[in-house]
Amino acid sequence: MKKILIIDDEEKLRGLIARIIHLEGFEVVEAGDCKSGLKKLEQNNIDVVLCDVKLPDGNGVDLTAIIKDKNPSVEVILLTAYGNIPDGVQAIKNGAFDYIVKGDDNNKIIPLLHRAIEKGTLTKRVSQLEAQLETKFSFDGIIGNSKALQQAIELAKKVAVTDTTVLLTGETGTGKEVFAQAIHQSSNRKNKHFVAINCSAFSHDLLESEMFGHTAGAFTGATKDKKGLFEEANNGTIFLDEVGEMALDLQAKLLRVIENGEFIKVGESKVTKVDVRIITATNRDLTKEIEAGHFRQDLYYRLSVFQIKLPALRERVIDIELLAKYFLNSFALKTNKKIKSISDEFIHLLKLHTWPGNIRELKNVLERSVILETGDVLLPDCLPFEIQQLKDFSNTDSDKTMSAFSMASAEKIHIQKVLNYTNHNKTETARLLGIALTTLYRKLEEYKIS
Repeated sequence: MKKILIIDDEEKLRGLIARIIHLEGFEVVEAGDCKSGLKKLEQNNIDVVLCDVKLPDGNGVDLTAIIKDKNPSVEVILLTAYGNIPDGVQAIKNGAFDYIVKGDDNNKIIPLLHRAIEKGTLTKRVSQLEAQLETKFSFDGIIGNSKALQQAIELAKKVAVTDTTVLLTGETGTGKEVFAQAIHQSSNRKNKHFVAINCSAFSHDLLESEMFGHTAGAFTGATKDKKGLFEEANNGTIFLDEVGEMALDLQAKLLRVIENGEFIKVGESKVTKVDVRIITATNRDLTKEIEAGHFRQDLYYRLSVFQIKLPALRERVIDIELLAKYFLNSFALKTNKKIKSISDEFIHLLKLHTWPGNIRELKNVLERSVILETGDVLLPDCLPFEIQQLKDFSNTDSDKTMSAFSMASAEKIHIQKVLNYTNHNKTETARLLGIALTTLYRKLEEYKIS
């Protein structure tokens, strides 16, 4: 039941309005002045306030601003004995839903209440969604307790409050865009646009057009002016993923944006100015790209003012279980499966895998497993074949004295994977491993691999 607060010092009129509203199915709370009205507001979950303009200890117009400041989703309808335009204008400026005259507009109260409740409900829903988005894209939404991850998060938090250009490095699938979004969400630009583009996903000409925009007739197919992503991100943040794939001439244009905040659209001669925070990411070694002549050294220095390396999943094994459970909950909800937990053996095999695709690969494995599982516990049978195979040599006698994190254990797992890949062709396995066939036989015997 929706709750209405009536604030009016005229007790008889207040009681009459309260009875009318109560008969419409609303719960009513009453107060005779500003002070008691604010107290009732704190004590009750109020949806709409009906407030007189003239009160013994204040003014309803001023009280509206206080109420909206403390409770943005609570709508205020002001009642006055004598309407005047200045009060009405100021009431709306202060956030009032409406301003009506007592007696003349009594028949408007109930319809107004319903509309005010609809607006308040929508405001609450928007606030909830904003809070969910803020959590999802904030540093709190990054899952993991490993030291390597926490160090990266601490660095990102420190740079987030500045406008400094950030370069995120690390293997594919380590969550570079997630970090970029968290940095944006923790910055003073969080209420502006966050725009992301993968530089490797476009041809040279298309990438230039996407980034900087173009004018009509600039090239075949350009039938109208197009705003580029830098312009879309003005006053916000742009994230350039796989920046190492960018052509040298586009790198020069990017350097100009960083240095002067300006660029020229394709097919145009005038300069466009923007104020954009730039975050870039790459899985390449840009110093080697510079040596090879593929990347500008001056651009590298401007991009890497603050560099953060994101750890590979194999470097944060203790986070695998947390991530797996998070993905389980997400995909179980998505597929309407009632899977409640993950078996210990399932987790054990996940930890043995080397995860070349990192978190993205783990996410895909969990989605596949949830789809295949018919019970309420994720079991190893749902894992991809190459991960299931790890159990064939993870519990041998030699493993009882061999840590899963030792070099010998890693070598054993790698040899087994290559054997599986070659269908146990030992000659081909030795060639791929870069060792002599006799060495391979010795290691097979040592690790008891059949």
